Order: sequence, then C-alpha cells, then structure tokens
Amino acid sequence: MSIETWLAFFVACWIISLTPGAGAVASMSSGLNYGFVRGYWNALGLQLALLMQIAIVAAGVGALVATSALGFAIIKWFGVGYLLYLAYKQWRAPVQDMSLQPRPIGRPLSLVLRGFVINASNPKAIVFILAVLPQFIDLARPQLAQYVTMALTMVVVDLVVMAGYTGLASRAMRLLDSPRQQRLVNRSFGLMYGVAAGLLATVRRA
Repeated sequence: MSIETWLAFFVACWIISLTPGAGAVASMSSGLNYGFVRGYWNALGLQLALLMQIAIVAAGVGALVATSALGFAIIKWFGVGYLLYLAYKQWRAPVQDMSLQPRPIGRPLSLVLRGFVINASNPKAIVFILAVLPQFIDLARPQLAQYVTMALTMVVVDLVVMAGYTGLASRAMRLLDSPRQQRLVNRSFGLMYGVAAGLLATVRRA
C-alpha cells in the first residue's frame, strides 16, 4: 500500500468514525453512566467486533453474508432487538444524588461485551467494509499486510473518536446535579438507542 493510498484511507476512516451511529451512542452512554475510565471499556468491545468484521471480509466470508438473505436478516434483527433492550434500560435508568453517591462501577467485561455485540450485530458494517476496503487494496502486493495496516488504522482512529464521545459525555455528567436533568439525559440516550434500532431495521441488502 502506497503512502498516498494509506492517507486517502486514513481520511476515510475519520469520516466513517465521526459519523454518529450506534457505536457513538453506546460510547456516550457509557461515559455518562460510568465515567471515562470505566466507560471506555465499551470502545474496546467495539474495536474487537470491528477486527472480527475486517477478518470476515478479508477471508471472503463477508461476500457470503452480504448475499445471504437469511444470514443478513438474523444478524440484523438480533441487532435491532439488542438496541431496543439498551434503549429500555437507558430510559429506565435510575437517577442518583450526585452529591452523596459515586458513579456506578461498570464491570469492564460487561462493557466490552456490550460494545462487541453492538458492532458485531450490525450487518451493515460488514457490507460497508466489504464495499470500502477492497477499493484501497493493491492486488499486485501481498493483501494480508494491507488488510492488517487498514485494520490497525481503523481501530486507532475509532479509538480516538470514541474516546472523544466517551470523554464529552463523562464531563457532561458532572453538570447533572438534579434528578430531572439526569432523567432527561437518560431518556434522551434511550431515544437515541431507539432511533439507532429503527435505522438498523430499515437496512436492506444491496
């Protein structure tokens, strides 16, 4: 992969990562509920799923998923159901007296798993990666090294972007000192999860 091709891919990664989606909502929700240090474990789960999806595309299985109506539907509706579950949990999240109670301590493994499921259950991601990554592959050079380079680039960029989403939400939580404000924010994030589920439900195979 030439430096010019990599730079073009690098710019594309920033555009892709900065586009709001279920991963961004999950990162902001984690930062809001658990703070930056704990909430950032969610981003690790997102990246593990991203690496899995890139590996699937590199192995050629992505094309099979993209063309299989049943496989696509199973993954899609599982993702819709999971996002609706998160929407319900966030909507019903209890408020806290921030002057008396510390933030809840999220379990790292649970947050990693949540991030992984959110990204892994989005068939659109596999189809998108399948459409984008091959455009930057030089067929005259070894493909494995190029896929590894692109995977590392995507993960690093996405980790930076998700750190921004998580950090901003974490800092905003310090300003929410009333139950009414907390309830409003919780329900706003619940609504965003619901919207993400609705958008995923509309995805069709190309």
